[in-house]
Amino acid sequence: MFALNGTKVSIFSFCEKKISTFHKKIPNNSLSLHPKQDFTIDMNKEFIVLSRQDAVARNNSPYVNLKVANNEGVENICVFDVPKTSGPKVGQLVRFLTIRENQGKKSATNMDMIAGTFPTDNHPLYNLVPRPIKREVWDATIENLIGFCKDKVLIDFIRKQADELFPKYIKYPAATSEHHAFPGGLLNHTYQMLHLLECIYPVYPYPEDIKVERIIISILFHDWGKLCEYNVEGEKLENGFLLGHIYMSANYLNNLLRELDIDKREINFIVHCVLAHHGQLEFGSPVLPCIPEAQLLNYIDNISAKADIFISTGHLEKAFALGTSVVKDHPTN
Repeated sequence: MFALNGTKVSIFSFCEKKISTFHKKIPNNSLSLHPKQDFTIDMNKEFIVLSRQDAVARNNSPYVNLKVANNEGVENICVFDVPKTSGPKVGQLVRFLTIRENQGKKSATNMDMIAGTFPTDNHPLYNLVPRPIKREVWDATIENLIGFCKDKVLIDFIRKQADELFPKYIKYPAATSEHHAFPGGLLNHTYQMLHLLECIYPVYPYPEDIKVERIIISILFHDWGKLCEYNVEGEKLENGFLLGHIYMSANYLNNLLRELDIDKREINFIVHCVLAHHGQLEFGSPVLPCIPEAQLLNYIDNISAKADIFISTGHLEKAFALGTSVVKDHPTN
């Protein structure tokens, strides 16, 4: 017994009254209170998968972190008991029948989820996932940039390689998370950099001091190694761990350029741009930018990548590549 406002009440009746009051404050009848403040939500809603990260729990059971979206907003849902080779992929539809929420974090099991198909272009959720740019847009940008070029050998090389890279890049993500992490993300990231160069180069005060061919080629190949670093689902492969995409990109490009009738020093300048494109040693570049073309490449790469991180990260979510949380002007989640 204890006194409450001058009246003696039992501890049991007091707790019972508090619990009853708490239940009345829950606005949605589909929420049921579980121990440890765990809510079960009967959802039965369809989403499209924006990103997927596979992981393994301490008990060695597999799970995935899914970022999904529909016309109501974006959700981050941790789904347990999902084998690495199964479950929904980026761009695929998924229906959640039930999810659980604990302290603002949402989770489900494989049994609560039904993976669907990839939507057609007339599906209402189709445009929520970024789509690869069209071939004609890619070709037009390449031709516009070639208009700035003077080296006939490198012009022919750019045309040939841009034509061959398009069907490869359209299948691959640019990363497993953070930026352009969707099928075709590698193509979109590369295109954005080419288009940025198309805008930046003409306004540079001394364009004769910049050999634009070097930047175009290094943009085309700076992330080529990601074709070997990841598979099309964005899973990191053995060569990605052993060699990394910067080395593989530079090595592949170096071998291609040695087949051309150009000066060896020019080859070194172009390969240097690829090696230095992360800008700093602590960010993975084996060398720092030593020529203006390499520095411009680093800035252009950062603009494309970091702008996409801001766009793809949810309201108040932590973006580790940015070192900060993102605040949306008009949050939808």
